Amino acid sequence: MDTIPLIMNGFSQALTVPNILSALFGCFLGTVVGVLPGIGPSTTVALMIPISFAMNPATALIMMMGVYCGAMYGGAITSILINVPGEASSVMTAVDGYPLARQGRGGVAMVLCQVGSFIGGTLSIVGLMIVALPLAMFALEFGPAESFSVMFFALILAATLISESMLRGITALIMGLILASIGTDLQTGIGRLTMGVPELLDGIDNVVVIIGVFGVGEVLWYAVSTYGKAEATLERIGAGRWIPNREEWRSGWGPIFRGSLTGFLTGLLAAGSVLGSFLSYSFEKRLSKHPEQFGKGALEGMTACESANNASTGGALIPLLTLGIPHSGTTAVLLTVLTMYGLKPGPQLMIDQAPLMWTVIASLYIANVILIIMNLPAVGIFIRILDIPLKFLMPIILVFASVGAYSINTSLTDVVMVLLFGILGFFMRWSGFTPVALVLGMVLGERLEQSLRQALMISSDGALIFLTKPISLLFLLLTAAIVVVDLVTRKKGRVADDSEG
Repeated sequence: MDTIPLIMNGFSQALTVPNILSALFGCFLGTVVGVLPGIGPSTTVALMIPISFAMNPATALIMMMGVYCGAMYGGAITSILINVPGEASSVMTAVDGYPLARQGRGGVAMVLCQVGSFIGGTLSIVGLMIVALPLAMFALEFGPAESFSVMFFALILAATLISESMLRGITALIMGLILASIGTDLQTGIGRLTMGVPELLDGIDNVVVIIGVFGVGEVLWYAVSTYGKAEATLERIGAGRWIPNREEWRSGWGPIFRGSLTGFLTGLLAAGSVLGSFLSYSFEKRLSKHPEQFGKGALEGMTACESANNASTGGALIPLLTLGIPHSGTTAVLLTVLTMYGLKPGPQLMIDQAPLMWTVIASLYIANVILIIMNLPAVGIFIRILDIPLKFLMPIILVFASVGAYSINTSLTDVVMVLLFGILGFFMRWSGFTPVALVLGMVLGERLEQSLRQALMISSDGALIFLTKPISLLFLLLTAAIVVVDLVTRKKGRVADDSEG
């Protein structure tokens, strides 16, 4: 089928007044959802299902896709300005984005994030449009064994690159995996590590951990590190400039395009935006001539992972539309909406429902344009938050985090847990452990366990299945290579330091 006439027909339908208004509303709502911690895009899209009954399928899907894309844009705002990621996929944005804000470059960081989000999102839609069916067939090669090996590779890569110490990185990773195992075992129905607390039977929400170790942990660190200091040293961070200079633009282009490719591929393989942002960040740190700057305000790491976040949306729609495989809560809700309208995701969907599907794809282009027009002018307004004196800003962050935690399940237990994880985040920072590795283990832990169990259940040779599957073996070998290279590099670094001493 000729793509050009189909996409042009899609644009003619998507550019009608009702559909443009629907996209505009969805983008605005999604941006707000991305800013607010606790209220995720999956919950928002689910709440919009009753409203969609009064709409035709195209208008409803356009609005929901706007929410999906907008949430990815909005997540960078609080991550950079106040170190409170609204979603797990925004965690890596905070790692370098918040230090940049503390240096008075928060506006520059936000502008580059918005541009990276636009490019990543647009390129992923181009990929969706051109290679949806062929790449979807390749994604079918990824079974439980391959999925386990990819996630295991990502976990070890993060532990070795993000943390200054491999031992501390792996320790934080294991802590995250333990937290992910809390709750009811899906296979046996038995509670694990709940310590007799009924509220823990449903497990610990990822956002609770993220808000706690980053947002509340930052407030506690500020309170302890500034205790007893002169008032003049505590006044404000300062918004600073928000227009990137030539060098900052130059440093961002490469990471934006590399992050877009990484995010698109992880979305395609149903690995999710979280894994895409972690992998793109790790790759940039490995490629960088100055890896020591990562975690302290590196524009390359921040723009790469933010581009990957948005590029994963287009990639994730490929397995959803062509195979009916959702990779996240949001795509699972979108799958429900498709079936509600009598649409059957599969290879024939793009053929049997071509007018509708190409209208939705065209609306994704429109949504990205709306989001960049909506968010770029607002950067100058958002960064004024940094002009609030820290002695006032930090309590606001604490209230913001508590309200966000409560909004997840309307439970005070979540608020208490956010405070407990804030204490954990403070002590991790104090002792040199990276909270990022803990969050990655927490986010991927459940999926890692399920893939491991499924692979062992379908295998007649036990654990050998991971070595007999070519893709799985490849990623395990890459994992081993990363560990060896990291150990050798660190040993050489210690020898060099000793010789200089």
